[in-house]
Amino acid sequence: MSDYRDLRISVIGAGMGGLACALAFAKKGFKQVDVYETASNLGFVGAGIQLAPNMARVLDRWGCWDGILAEATNITSSSIREGSTNRELVHVEMPDITEKYGYPHCTGHRASLAGGLYEGCKKEPAITFHFSTSLSDVKSFGPDKTVFTAQPRNGEPYDVETDILLGADGIKSAVRISMLRSLDIPADVEDTGQAAYRIMLTRSQMEHDPELLELLDADCALRWIGEKRHIVAYPISNKTIYNLSTCQPDVNFAAAPTATYTTRGSKVAMLKVYEDFGPTVQKMLNMVPEGEVCEWKLRSHAPLDSWILGSVALVGDACHPTLPHLSQGAAMAIEDAAVLAEVVSKAPGRGADRAALSKALKVYELLRKDRTTLLVDLAAASARSLHLGDGKAKEERDRQFANAKKGTPIPDKWASPEVQAMIYSYDCVKETQDKFDELYATLASEANGQTNGHSNQYTNGHANGVTA
Repeated sequence: MSDYRDLRISVIGAGMGGLACALAFAKKGFKQVDVYETASNLGFVGAGIQLAPNMARVLDRWGCWDGILAEATNITSSSIREGSTNRELVHVEMPDITEKYGYPHCTGHRASLAGGLYEGCKKEPAITFHFSTSLSDVKSFGPDKTVFTAQPRNGEPYDVETDILLGADGIKSAVRISMLRSLDIPADVEDTGQAAYRIMLTRSQMEHDPELLELLDADCALRWIGEKRHIVAYPISNKTIYNLSTCQPDVNFAAAPTATYTTRGSKVAMLKVYEDFGPTVQKMLNMVPEGEVCEWKLRSHAPLDSWILGSVALVGDACHPTLPHLSQGAAMAIEDAAVLAEVVSKAPGRGADRAALSKALKVYELLRKDRTTLLVDLAAASARSLHLGDGKAKEERDRQFANAKKGTPIPDKWASPEVQAMIYSYDCVKETQDKFDELYATLASEANGQTNGHSNQYTNGHANGVTA
């Protein structure tokens, strides 16, 4: 093989990360990209999602940002309030996000983001979708071709030979399980102790209440915070829907099997969890129809020593699951996809050198692993700060909120200007283009017995002093 574009790329999973992988490789000119998805179709569901500038930068390169932006809300401020009193702890103005980072910070519907990616994929003749088909096992990770077994829902299993296998199959990743099994490493999913209600209220539900209508028509993201709990809320879908996402201790899944991630919730139980939050919150929670309360278990897994084995790489939640408190989960998966397409296209040998392909995938890991770890840690740290109960730590947190001036750090990492600068200014494609040769040479030197400690200066250099 003398042209990297002839490499066969196989993607497991057609969520955000999988769709992004398919589109990224097609846009780089790869001619055969196959996506295997367990579901019978992509009937997009879900609730709201935040669309940060670092995500928009990638989507714009692929030509699918404008359609997503057309349905989104441009968020220009954030209000953090005490849940029990509705007292505003801090108001963060963000009118210049586009001016600073080239793209706005928006909120939208998950179906809009996934649909935009899928429509982009359908325009690419190189991409083929295999629905109702899961991965049952990876038989070979290389060094030659990678081989995995595909299992159609109503058919006989068959083996697939591929050049690059990308596991974008989420927190329950079958690719990760196969990879860790081959390395004799446990692949257990872990509980975070947290769960979430996801709620969408329509304009018709809210329009008769002036206070609620004001929330829906604003360009503001709100957080109501309390001990061990908080609620995030913002308008989506051209302000026809008000999205609420909660976080609270996980108590309803205690008796559920480990495979269960969602459950039909009780409205009475939901209201009980937030009974001490103020009247505004109570009005909205009471609008949720009985029987339409759903609760999600927030899960994770132990950090992985490596995301790569041979010509197999993990993507998104399969390798760096995160709590939602920084609103970067989908953005990180989309960035992963963009970086993967870049490094594979840059591998020496133009696809003919199997060892070079594996090293190129390791460059992806070097570029992404420390950065995603930092963002995962920041999300967890933000939750710890927001969920404080009465005591000196909470008093100090509230003092920091009260004393915050424009441009100064605040305890809520999502709204803190220095964290926004570190995340929103990041251009994953440019960094890959700038650093690939140097990082690849480092791996080649280590393979020849020359070790060094240079990798961290590349992966952590863009943290700009931000820590969790």
